[in-house]
Parts: sequence; C-alpha cells; structure tokens
Amino acid sequence: MKHISIIVPNGDNNLSSIIGAYKILTRANTIWKEKTKKERYEIELVGISKKVNFHNGLFSVRPHTHISKVTKTNLIIIPSLNHNFQKAMKENKSLVEWVEEQYKNGAEIASICTGAFLLASSGLLNGKTCSTHWAFADTFRTMFPKVNLQTDRLITDENGIYTNGGAYSFLNLILYLVEKHFDRQTAIFCSKVFQIEMDRQNQSAFIIFSGQKSHSDEVIKQAQDYIENNLQEKISIEDLASKFAVGRRNFDRRFIKATGNTPIEYAQRVKIEAAKKSFETSRKNINEVMYEVGYSDVKAFREVFRKISGMSPLEYRNKYNNDTLN
Repeated sequence: MKHISIIVPNGDNNLSSIIGAYKILTRANTIWKEKTKKERYEIELVGISKKVNFHNGLFSVRPHTHISKVTKTNLIIIPSLNHNFQKAMKENKSLVEWVEEQYKNGAEIASICTGAFLLASSGLLNGKTCSTHWAFADTFRTMFPKVNLQTDRLITDENGIYTNGGAYSFLNLILYLVEKHFDRQTAIFCSKVFQIEMDRQNQSAFIIFSGQKSHSDEVIKQAQDYIENNLQEKISIEDLASKFAVGRRNFDRRFIKATGNTPIEYAQRVKIEAAKKSFETSRKNINEVMYEVGYSDVKAFREVFRKISGMSPLEYRNKYNNDTLN
C-alpha cells in the first residue's frame, strides 16, 4: 500500500488546509476501497511534535506519527502557513530537510497556498513554476528570486511538484491530486460530495492588484504613481521613459526588476483593476468604464480584461455587482 503524508508544521499555522486535505483524501480512499476491495493509500498526519496548537490553543492536532518513522512516502502535502514566514521556516527546518530527502527518494510534493514558502526554502522550486496566494506574491519574489512565480495560476504541476493559489482554492488542488493518484471518477464523486467546482484553472478573478512598491528605485516609483494617477491617458511608454529622462531599454529593464512587470503590463493591470472596482461598485456600462480607464477600442479592452481577470467585462460585472443592468 502506498503512503500519503500530510504535514503538521510547528507554529500556529493554517488548520483548515490540514483538515480539508485529510477529509477529501480519506473519502477518496474509502471510495476506492468500495470499488476495488483494497485501500490504495495509508494517509497520515506527520510532524515533528506530538501536539501542535492552532488559533491560540483553541484547537490542537496530534500527528499520527513523527517524520523519523516515515522512511518512504509517495505524496507529501504541505499546508498553508501563517504570515510570519521566516519564523515558520526556522521552526520547521527539520521538516523541510525531510521533504527534500523524500523528494530525492521519489516522493511527490504538493504545497497549499503559502505552504509554498516552506517548499521554496528547500530549494526544490528553484527554476520551476510555482503559485501561491496573490497577496504575498511580492514577498515571495523577494525571498525566492530563482522561482518562477505565476500568481494567476491556480495549480502548477512540474516534475512531481504541485503548488496552488490562495486560501480555500486548496480544495481544487486536492481534487486534482485525487484525479492524479486515484482516478477521474473518484475525483468527480469527491467534487459532488464536497461540492467543489471541478477543473478550475486560475485565480485571476480574485487577484487585487496593488502594485509592487517595496523597491528602492525612486524613478520607477514616480513612474508607477504617474500611471496610477492618469488612468484615462493612453500612456506611451516611450514618452513615459522620456518624461523621467531614462532611455527606453534601460527604463524597461529597471521597471521589470523593480515591479516584476513590464511598463505596459503594469499599466494594463492598473487600468483593469480600476475597471474591476468600477464594475463592482457602480451601474456604469462597459463602454463608460472602458473610456474611464483609457481604452477606446472595445475589442482591445475585452482582450486585456479577459487576459488579466480570467473573464469578460460583462461576466465580471454580472458576477460581482448585484445591482447591474443587463
């Protein structure tokens, strides 16, 4: 029988992702046993402490076993962390080393939400694509510059390493793993039992773009402010670079280094974020919002909006504004 390890890291981290992963995977195991008369996996909570408290001691978890007792596992689930990532990594150094060793021995690894910070601290994500909660993207990029972070992706799957986006989107990752490690029918059954939408691909609609300004390039900060304060303008990047007396190629290079986006991407994201807020809070139609954020071509606006948010302007407005006129 194969083995799944759901990690219970030390520290007051995220309890729901541990419980949710355990409940869905054990249900999948039960379904599999009913069909085949055999259990497919032994599913255990593993850790480095006999008891871990959550929510200031309101709840506690007692792992089934210590990691030293697990010499071979096939799949490791790393749950979401609290937001003190440095502390969490320090408190769980031996767990990270165990994860790294198990991966070398053939185990697959899945990180949930900010569990990606613990996984990335092992070095196993270097050069690979990864997702995490969009709210911590800037922190992640600063701490792990060798990782290719893609916050619009809901799930990444590369060389036996899986990551996912934020919060309760971990339910989609667990369904994905059920399909991978059991079969499609078991995953569909679990999606119906737990009422989780199947095959969700991105977290774009949930991202609130606020811009990356925790850098020290004052010229680029001024350029960011200019973009944000002139939404109605169709901004020429050539003119913007000239405005701050920087050559275009150097301006692009500095902008990408500081923000993680090209100037054009940044301007698009700022404009689309403003459009999303307008759709959420006003009764303005598509054209009114489009002109408000500096677009005059409906086709171009729709294409950029869908690329960034994962849905059309009309779909977004109808989903997030109960007071819309269709």
